[in-house]
Amino acid sequence: MRITKIQAKNFRLLQDSVMDFDRDLCLLLGRNNTGKTSFMVLIEKFLKNGDFNFNDFSINLRSKLFTFDEATDVNELAIQLIMTVEYDENDNLCHLSEFILDLDPECKTVNLLFECSIKKDKMLEGIKNMGTMPKEKFITNNIKQYFDRRIYTFASIDDLKTENRYKLIEKEFKDIEKLIDFEIIHAKRSVSSSEEKSGTKVLSKLTTDYYNHANINAPDKFESINALIAKMDEDLGNSYEKFFNNFLANAKEFLSMGNLKVVSNLKAREIVNDSSEVVYGDLTQRLPEHLNGLGHMNILFLLLSIEIKKEAFKANNKDIKLLLIEEPEAHTHPQIQYIFAQKIEEILKEVPNMQTIISTHSPHIVSNHPFENIRYMSLKKSENGDNIEIKNFYNELSKKYVGEEKEFSFLKQYLSVQSSELFFADKAIFIEGISEGILIDYFSNQYDTKRKLEEDKKEAEVAEYKSNYIPLSAQNITVIQAGANAKAFRHFIEFLKIPTLIITDIDTVYRKVNKKATYPACPVSDPNCCNTSNETIKYYYAAPEFVYGCSVHTAWLENIKKHSQKCISDFVNVSYQCEEDGYYPRSFEDAFINVNLATLKKHQDQLLGLKNKDEIDTNGNIYDLTQKIIDKKSDFASSLLYVAYTDKSVEWTTPKYIWEGLEWLQTR
Repeated sequence: MRITKIQAKNFRLLQDSVMDFDRDLCLLLGRNNTGKTSFMVLIEKFLKNGDFNFNDFSINLRSKLFTFDEATDVNELAIQLIMTVEYDENDNLCHLSEFILDLDPECKTVNLLFECSIKKDKMLEGIKNMGTMPKEKFITNNIKQYFDRRIYTFASIDDLKTENRYKLIEKEFKDIEKLIDFEIIHAKRSVSSSEEKSGTKVLSKLTTDYYNHANINAPDKFESINALIAKMDEDLGNSYEKFFNNFLANAKEFLSMGNLKVVSNLKAREIVNDSSEVVYGDLTQRLPEHLNGLGHMNILFLLLSIEIKKEAFKANNKDIKLLLIEEPEAHTHPQIQYIFAQKIEEILKEVPNMQTIISTHSPHIVSNHPFENIRYMSLKKSENGDNIEIKNFYNELSKKYVGEEKEFSFLKQYLSVQSSELFFADKAIFIEGISEGILIDYFSNQYDTKRKLEEDKKEAEVAEYKSNYIPLSAQNITVIQAGANAKAFRHFIEFLKIPTLIITDIDTVYRKVNKKATYPACPVSDPNCCNTSNETIKYYYAAPEFVYGCSVHTAWLENIKKHSQKCISDFVNVSYQCEEDGYYPRSFEDAFINVNLATLKKHQDQLLGLKNKDEIDTNGNIYDLTQKIIDKKSDFASSLLYVAYTDKSVEWTTPKYIWEGLEWLQTR
């Protein structure tokens, strides 16, 4: 028996959001403000009897709430949580039978509706008697007192329509409590730094909670501890009687209470709570828990909390077990996140049939889980208002990669920590060359600096002008060193709807025939140039099949050179070389040398990765010069960066095609 689908309606950004739940563990991902926390809070409010208020209603419903009258359909305004539960013939249906409506043995599905609606008559009466208070303010401040919370079971989603609601069967919350065991661990946990005394015994308190839960549910586990406490009680009682005899003598005589005694009454709970603590290190280097780092405190708190909840799940042994964990990475460094990601599924599997949802912003956690675990939340805008979509990442993306199975396989293997950052990025830059990867931050800073100066100048010249320029350095941009595999990311990029700049080379070639035809590199201006060897350009600009001399392909190549060919993706801009200062480069090094030749000559002794340096002083062809002097591209790029950062008089010029690519990205 398991929950297979959860639907949220009319709650904050979750106007109508559906998550399929076909895994024991699901990772809930999404950029900031895409409803991850709201999704968990909604489940908690219904399953833990939390309060709702005006701000919990979807913004799309505000106008209907503020114009509430006799014609209002309160069912359209209700906050709803819908769970679909599936079972099979092996399940014990003792508790679920309360919710089963369809007696067809082939039907193995139950639908549960948790609803917070508005009592229409009471609301109208309140509006009628609100006096001079503005209606909007009255509703905002008082709507909470008109809420009506109910639980139903139903057969079909059509039963939720107003005209069909008579088919809903109301149930009591106690029936849900017998069926569903629910726990949540919030991101805002009670751990604190070593400077905050309020958190000094947080972990020790958890050990007490663990003991108390376990001692109730499995007392045999603590038989030896309880026996020791009983023996201590007896020994202390005898000692107390001797020690306090003189102290109580006057009281005994005065009150004629000969049996007055001080006895021992040890309680395991108090002993664990007050006389035990979680420490770190051996006896010579031991530290109390509050002097451990906040990251260690947090992960220890999280793991101990999970252990307590695991024991509770086992002891309660309800049919459905649901655990929510919000942002386990809070306050923890990457290594701890990585270890947690590797171990968490194994830890949770110790409880049979437990289903877990983990919300996270950590690429370290994402990269250690299969695609199948991912549920991705994204904002969808429409005429009917904004809504959060919850997508099954693997199922939906695999459909996009039909016919591109190798690319999809590569993508799954490439889901590293770096590429996993794409799940949380607003924009992305894909680098195909080593040199560009080393220098991209330098070029981005150059772009920001120039644009900032331009904006400052406008503000100085035009009094009413206010700059809204957001520097690239201040934007949430992920940089991926993709090599020659940027094309494999297309559907991934489009799925996440991330504007992506791909920086690559035009890589022109010509046809050479000996025993067989080969296609060596050549300058862009070579009259025999017939194609590009760059697969990224071919893919994103829909290259026709190459047949030497074919007019269709020749025309396509001319469009590529002129930058007039349209990209097949609205989210991608492939940035490659263009004509600059009367020359059309073929590669990054080619383009860089073209616009920085004078500075290169001046600082050639400081540059690495070069050979034949004497050739730099000649004024020959840039393409030939590049071939002659470039030895190791990475060393060359690194030394360019070193010179720029150590000599303030040096400022390298960004090649035009990279500059224009950054400009495109900045405006998206």
